[in-house]
This record gives sequence, C-alpha cells and structure tokens, in this order.
Amino acid sequence: MSTELPYAADAEVSLSYDELEVLRLQYEREQLQAHVTVQTKFNYAWGLVKSPLREHQVEGVRLLQDLYRSEPTRRRECLYYLALGHYKMGNFEEAKQFNGLLMEKEPTNLQALSLAQLIEKGVTREGYIGMALVGGAAALGTLILAGFIRRATRK
Repeated sequence: MSTELPYAADAEVSLSYDELEVLRLQYEREQLQAHVTVQTKFNYAWGLVKSPLREHQVEGVRLLQDLYRSEPTRRRECLYYLALGHYKMGNFEEAKQFNGLLMEKEPTNLQALSLAQLIEKGVTREGYIGMALVGGAAALGTLILAGFIRRATRK
C-alpha cells in the first residue's frame, strides 16, 4: 500500500485570468450593492490565494482572515486556504500555524497532511538557503579580513 498522500494541488494550480476576473466582478458588483455574500467573498479569496501573484495572495489572505473571524461555519475551509496562502507567500510559520489548527480538528484530512509536507519542504529549503547565505557571508568576511591583514603586514 502506498504511503503517498494526495498532492495539495491548490499549491500549484491557479485560475486563469478570465476565471479570476469573473470572481472579481461578482465581488465588486456585490460591494456596490453594499452586501457581499459569504460565498462570493470566499470564492474571490480562494481565487486570489491560488494566484501566482503575491499581491493577489495577500488580498486573498486578508479576505479569508475577515471570513474566519466573522463566519464560524466557514472556519475549516478558511484554515486550509489561509495555510495555503501563507505557504505560497513563503510565510512558513504562519502556514504551519493555520494548517496545524486544521489538523487538530481533522487529523486525517489528506489535503492538510499533504500541505504539511509541502510546508516542511519549504522550511527545509529556506533553512538551506539561509545556511548558504550565512556561509557565503562568512567566506566573504574572511577574504576581506585576510586582505586587510595582508595589507597591514606589508607596511
């Protein structure tokens, strides 16, 4: 039996421009009428979080946070997409936090388990990049210091 979890496809698949535009127009139309339904707000936030553009993801996370606070019946869905949004923006600690809350409520949720694996890979990758940057900076600092010492000993 395979131990592979179903992939959190939402992490890689975004809506087309036209699909997102339909959601945006519906959201704006309801805003003009001074009544945005919970479903419309959620759909637009969902589409924004799936976008590859960071400014869309930020706006999607903001809308989802509003929904999370104001709509207790939508909290489960909001937790997953808040975790996904933070993951896509590289905010791995926030992603872990929201995904952890979801997994506390639904420990067998395969999407959340898959997203947890992606988040851990992101944390690991970020750690490697950080170590490489620190190592590079240390090497550069050593070279500069060696240059100063060599110059000072020549005089």
